[in-house]
Amino acid sequence: LRAPIPVPQTLTSPLPSSHSYRGLTLVLTFLCYTSYHLSRKPISIVKSQLHPNCSALGPNPRNDSNSSTWCSWAPFDGDNYKELFGALDNAFLVAYAIGMFISGIFGERLPLRYYLSGGMVLSGLFTALFGLGYFWDIHVLWYFIVVQVCNGLVQTTGWPAVVACVGNWFGKGKRGLIMGIWNSHTSVGNILGSLIAGAWVSSAWGLSFVVPGIIIATVGIICFFFLVEYPEDVDCSPPLHHVMTISEKDPEAVTSNEGPLSLSGQSSGVHSNSPKEPAEEPEAISFLGALRIPGVVEFSLCLLFAKLVSYTFLYWLPLYIVNVAHFGAKEAGDLSTLFDVGGILGGIFAGLISDYSGGRATTCCVMLVVAAPMLFLYNHVGQNGIGTSIAMLIICGALVNGPYALITTAVSADLGTHESLKGNAKALSTVTAIIDGTGSVGAALGPLLAGLISPTGWNNVFYMLIAADVLACLLLSRVVVKEVRGWCGPMARQRGY
Repeated sequence: LRAPIPVPQTLTSPLPSSHSYRGLTLVLTFLCYTSYHLSRKPISIVKSQLHPNCSALGPNPRNDSNSSTWCSWAPFDGDNYKELFGALDNAFLVAYAIGMFISGIFGERLPLRYYLSGGMVLSGLFTALFGLGYFWDIHVLWYFIVVQVCNGLVQTTGWPAVVACVGNWFGKGKRGLIMGIWNSHTSVGNILGSLIAGAWVSSAWGLSFVVPGIIIATVGIICFFFLVEYPEDVDCSPPLHHVMTISEKDPEAVTSNEGPLSLSGQSSGVHSNSPKEPAEEPEAISFLGALRIPGVVEFSLCLLFAKLVSYTFLYWLPLYIVNVAHFGAKEAGDLSTLFDVGGILGGIFAGLISDYSGGRATTCCVMLVVAAPMLFLYNHVGQNGIGTSIAMLIICGALVNGPYALITTAVSADLGTHESLKGNAKALSTVTAIIDGTGSVGAALGPLLAGLISPTGWNNVFYMLIAADVLACLLLSRVVVKEVRGWCGPMARQRGY
């Protein structure tokens, strides 16, 4: 039985209504995951400083034989520096992917406030330890690899916990739009991480990690004191999760003439109106039970390829801009933030359209289809001028991150409160972890493949990204067909066919 986690009365007494608590939950979880991404971004900014173009800095002041890499940071001063950067990325992302599959299970069974804030403090510690390698003059690869692995594991506490908290407070209603706006924390974190890391990248790159580490640990402490996990903990009524049939997952179940967003299965929402009784609280769902929820497998596999594309840009875009457009490290980092600006717009647009149409899968599929040619154009004409580069980065960011944002937020919350669960709210963290964990496999593969392929030319990297976009779209085809049938059935009946 879950005992309510005590919330300090002095902190909660000024907030009398559930609307205030919902707002507080959105703000706190937004700040939490902004700081998570803020702490992940510095590595992509600092790469160009670990192996810069030394010849542009003038003659070698040390006058040693290795004059072409005198300003590089060992062990990244060799010709295999791209492979080593790929190993750093992969150390974090593989650990993150593995940890994510078990993180959701712990998230369902441990107090979310303790779990989330503890993970944030540890994330701050390991982020800072990477930067301290600069001040401690560490030049061994294993140190940076171990820190990345540990950081990847502890950062898995974040996503299942914040999605579960938001899902506990918000029903289906306008979930796509609300979570589309809320999910801008990913891009805001990337932008702030780029700007903060860029401030010290050319002078003392260790601070590019230490400062974000302090920030995420501080936000974790704030979260511990202020976050309220469940409406029942402060005598508020839980939301209605099943007001509408989730037609984007199983539109064949729709029988009303009202279309794909019609009311059905009202009985599943009946027990959402009354406060949860501890004696009747259901058990947390199993891993296999979560996989049997309609749509979980399809969206998980789609996210694998969508996140592959997104994280390749996250980790390699600044270096690509340096190599192709010949900007400095700080300028490339600042320019790369435009991709995340596009991501904010894409996430909001995807959530709004999917709420209006009731077609989460169709919205994702259309954006993925359009993203493929846009990636091709960015690679070939995106560096022809600063105006073209800005426009293409924003467009590509919107089309690449829109589906990724929609799946990891609204879709995960929809499936975690699916009508087949019959009101069991103990599935949000597990379903979210399965979807994001599968996506994180792609997030690990993308930067690794980019590191292996980029020596053969950046064109080949973009061909890999385009192929991943097409595969992500194809994996959703079955769900898209169901959604289209769900729309066409009521329309045909209305026309008398």
